[in-house]
Amino acid sequence: MLRIGLTLFAGLLGLAFGSFLNVCLTRWPAGESVVAPRSHCRNCEHTLAWWENVPLMSWIGLRGRCRGCGVGIGWRYPLVELAVGSCWAILGWRLVGQILRSSESRIGPLFADYGIALETAILCLLLVGLAALDAEFLWLPDRITLPGIFVGALFSIALIVQSQTYITVQPPIWQTTAEYLVGILVAAGLILLIRRVYWLMRRREGMGLGDAKLMALLAAWLGLPGALLAFALGVVLGAGVALIQLAVGSRHAEAERWSMGKLPLGTFLCVGGIVSSLWGPAILAAYFRLAGL
Repeated sequence: MLRIGLTLFAGLLGLAFGSFLNVCLTRWPAGESVVAPRSHCRNCEHTLAWWENVPLMSWIGLRGRCRGCGVGIGWRYPLVELAVGSCWAILGWRLVGQILRSSESRIGPLFADYGIALETAILCLLLVGLAALDAEFLWLPDRITLPGIFVGALFSIALIVQSQTYITVQPPIWQTTAEYLVGILVAAGLILLIRRVYWLMRRREGMGLGDAKLMALLAAWLGLPGALLAFALGVVLGAGVALIQLAVGSRHAEAERWSMGKLPLGTFLCVGGIVSSLWGPAILAAYFRLAGL
C-alpha cells in the first residue's frame, strides 16, 4: 500500500508540473509572462475558476471546450499533463521499490538512486516540453536546450563522482568526466554531419541546429549510449510517421507537396529520449545479449 500511495503521489505531482508546463508552452511562443495574468481562455479571455484548472480532470469535465465561449481546448493540454504524470509515476514506483529493498549498508547506492530518479524526472519534464514545442511550432528554443545541456552535464558529473566514491577500482574521475564531455560533442556532431550530408545531396536544409543542441542535451543527461539509443528510437518512430503520411499523401495525389513538408525530428528524438531515460539500460542490455556482445 505504501508503494502504491507514494506512486500515486508522484503521478499527481507530475500532473501538477505538467499543468504548469502547459502554461509555459502556451505563453513562451507569444512572449508572455508565465506568472501573470491568471489562466484564461485565449479566445474569449474568460478567467478560469480553480476547478477549471485541475490537471487532466478539468479538461475531461469540460469535454475539451471552454466554459465561456465553447471553443475547443487543444489535445496538447491533457497529453502533456498525462505524459509528465505517467513518467513521474513510473519513477516513483521504481524508486520506492529500491528504497524498500535497501538497508543501512546501501546508504551510498541509495543516495545515487535518489539522484538518478530526480535527474530522470527533470529530464522527462524537459523532453515533454520540447516535444510539444517542436510538434506545434517546429521550435527547440535555446532558452531550454542550452541551460539543459549545462545542468545535465553538472548533474551527471556529480553522479559520476558520487558513484566512484563507493567503487574501489575505477579509472580516474577526470578521465570519466572527459569521456562524458566528449560524448556530448559526439552526439551533437552526429546531427551536424547528417545535416551537412543532406545539404550536399539536396541543396537545402534537412534539419535545424536545434536538433544538434537537443542531441547534446540528451547526451548530457543520458550519456552517449543513451543518446544514441534515443536517436535510433526517434529515427524509427519518425520514419514510421513519415511512411504513414506518404501513403496518405499518395492516396490524395499530394506526394510532392508532402515531400516538401517538415517533420518535427525533435519531437521524435524527445520521445526516444524519454524511453531511453526510463528503460535505456534494459534495452541496451537486451540488445547486447542478442548481438552476442
